[in-house]
Amino acid sequence: MSSHPVEIAAIDVHGHYGIYIQEDKSSLYNQFMTGDAREVVRRARAVGVELTIVSPLLALMPRNKADAAAGNREAARIIPDTPGLKQYVVIDPRCPETYRQAEEMLAQPQCVGIKIHPEEHQYPITEHAEAIFKFAARHRAVVLTHSSEQFSLACDFIPWADAFPEVRLILAHIGCGWDGDVTHQVRAIEKSRQGNVFADTSSARSITPGLIEWAVRTVGVERVLFGTDTPLYMTAMQRARIDHADLTDDQKRAVLRENALRVFGPKLGCGTAGGNA
Repeated sequence: MSSHPVEIAAIDVHGHYGIYIQEDKSSLYNQFMTGDAREVVRRARAVGVELTIVSPLLALMPRNKADAAAGNREAARIIPDTPGLKQYVVIDPRCPETYRQAEEMLAQPQCVGIKIHPEEHQYPITEHAEAIFKFAARHRAVVLTHSSEQFSLACDFIPWADAFPEVRLILAHIGCGWDGDVTHQVRAIEKSRQGNVFADTSSARSITPGLIEWAVRTVGVERVLFGTDTPLYMTAMQRARIDHADLTDDQKRAVLRENALRVFGPKLGCGTAGGNA
């Protein structure tokens, strides 16, 4: 095993930008979680992250009050003018306009996938998964979803991922669980049957010693992707967690870059070899 940093330009598959608003949090807390597109890129470049795939916080917050369509319009304006960023189009399945936006935006070079967030939009995934997966399958899209709180239990996605193998599903936040169970995402991948389910490292739980290493051992390194949840968490901290993980250099390269290239394909616009960080 290697504990030294790997010199490779990382791809962060789970970022955001914008103003963080949770109405039950203090203004200072919300300020700490806020970062505009340029700040997200600055933090990424400082630690060798070449590309961050983001969704706008405007489309997700405040909880159950967000205007996903407005967030998508904002991202369509900001992301093409911000080198170092690509975007997810946010679908709120209760808002038909977001499906129309996704139809258009997925054809554009800056948009590389779909983001859903049952918790912030406050809908049970069990009630809307069929429509989301049918749409995503038509576009052979990558879907990044928050998991595993009560509206977004990782296991509830698996029947639909199995039914629609054209969709590549990323379960966010390895270690996140409403009930304190850190295994939800990994166990869901184990149950999947089509090889199209992955998980990212963006959880605050990633600082737990052994968690990321256990995920790699359990489901294989090819199923684990690097994510930071920037600007909510420090990009440097999340990068250091992988750089110093008890993994081989080849495993670190897979998590930090190669798996993202395989999952998202050439639309990322990154070279397959990757440069030094």
